[in-house]
Amino acid sequence: MRRHIFLLLISLIALTACTPTPENVQQQDSQPPIYPDYTDVTIPVNIAPLNFLVRGAEAVTVKAADVTVSSACESVCFPIDEWRTLLAEHNDITVIVTALMDGQWIQYRPFHWYVVEDKLDPWLTYRLIEPDYEIWNNLQLKQRCVENFDEAILTDYRQQENRCMNCHTPANQRSDLSMLYVRGKGGGAILNQSGELRKLNIKTDDMVSGSVYYGFSPSGRYITFSTNVIIPAFHSMKKKRLEVFDSKSDVYAADLQENRIIRSALTADSTILETFPTFSPDGKWVYYCAAPMVQLPQDLKQLQYSLVRIPFDETTGQFGTAVDTVFSATARSQQSGQQGKRSVCHPRISPDGQYLLFTVQDYGTFPIWHPESDLRMMNLQTGAIDSLAIVNSDLSDTYHSWSSNSRWFVFASKRDDGLYGKPYFCYVDKNGRAHKPFCLPQQSPTFYDTFLKSFNAPELSKGKLPFDAYDVQEAMQKEAEPFK
Repeated sequence: MRRHIFLLLISLIALTACTPTPENVQQQDSQPPIYPDYTDVTIPVNIAPLNFLVRGAEAVTVKAADVTVSSACESVCFPIDEWRTLLAEHNDITVIVTALMDGQWIQYRPFHWYVVEDKLDPWLTYRLIEPDYEIWNNLQLKQRCVENFDEAILTDYRQQENRCMNCHTPANQRSDLSMLYVRGKGGGAILNQSGELRKLNIKTDDMVSGSVYYGFSPSGRYITFSTNVIIPAFHSMKKKRLEVFDSKSDVYAADLQENRIIRSALTADSTILETFPTFSPDGKWVYYCAAPMVQLPQDLKQLQYSLVRIPFDETTGQFGTAVDTVFSATARSQQSGQQGKRSVCHPRISPDGQYLLFTVQDYGTFPIWHPESDLRMMNLQTGAIDSLAIVNSDLSDTYHSWSSNSRWFVFASKRDDGLYGKPYFCYVDKNGRAHKPFCLPQQSPTFYDTFLKSFNAPELSKGKLPFDAYDVQEAMQKEAEPFK
């Protein structure tokens, strides 16, 4: 044992000795060329180390408050124990990067990490999917601890005959109640109830399809869901890769206790396309997106979804009798934060009921290939809409979910290259002000340069999920429970 410790110490000394020491340093009044962009971001006290690259550096020394990290290459990695102490002891960390660039040491303008006590929910789930023309291939659903770099597979294409697997959604950030879908022959919804998995067939003969997009009620007894006939189409323009639209879609609810479908003629109107339903945190409303039917695909650019809501009674398990418009697709700049029509999708309400986050794009309801897609945040008390200029980029910013304390949300962004989606986290302070977002940190700073999958539909939860890919494989062997 002593010999092993001695050899480890010798290795560390040798590594340190190989790292050049800054000398004849030139000051430069510009931000360092780091990737991911972690300059001047607000971060939670429980986040994993923000390891990064200094592009083109031959060696790097980083001083973050009283922690110094040196590297003999362009990668900067913080020891996790020192990192946790750093975040626990400082709320404003000045970061100074000194890099050897083309034989010359350069010290860049300092930047800051603003540490807040509002924690991020520690677990993130996402689907990994190839960002190409295929509908699906070699899919995985994973969960990752954002406090460190632990990752586990929830379900894997090799165990599911390379089926399409839809995103995992927790009930109100809970880990003991959640659902995911495995599609295709013999597929179904896999419902997690404290680690016990049920396979459900949430469909009846009068529906246009099985359930697709869904959300849980506060009690967890009900889900609201859409049924969608989804059509993929290719663009002839090189700037647009793929378009996806619904030719039919309706919204329902389901009682997971009685295996019963709950219907309303108002949410299943053949002249209206309804999709992306979600419950309000108090369970009194179902919010969803609705658009008048147009001729498809020729009139696709006239397909404009508004954000609407309908009452729901969790006591009786019934929809209300009127639909309200929350955000009109034809609203002008005073409501949308931008001139012209904006189509809405992905409504999500913060757990405290104060803010409604949603995605807007020029038309349709499939924004991941729309570079103009952005996030908006509505104050549900005042009706004011924040255009989230500090959050959005020039490329696709879309699917999002809240942390349980309503102080954070995660969203998928293609801001790096327009192709690969990555999870970004944004802090919303007690005054409702959004802060500059930051990308999910990885143990290796080169991870995003070499990883060839998109992170799709990120969802936050308070705990680790009590099942794995083998449990899902076993559940798939069961007969699906029917609904009536």
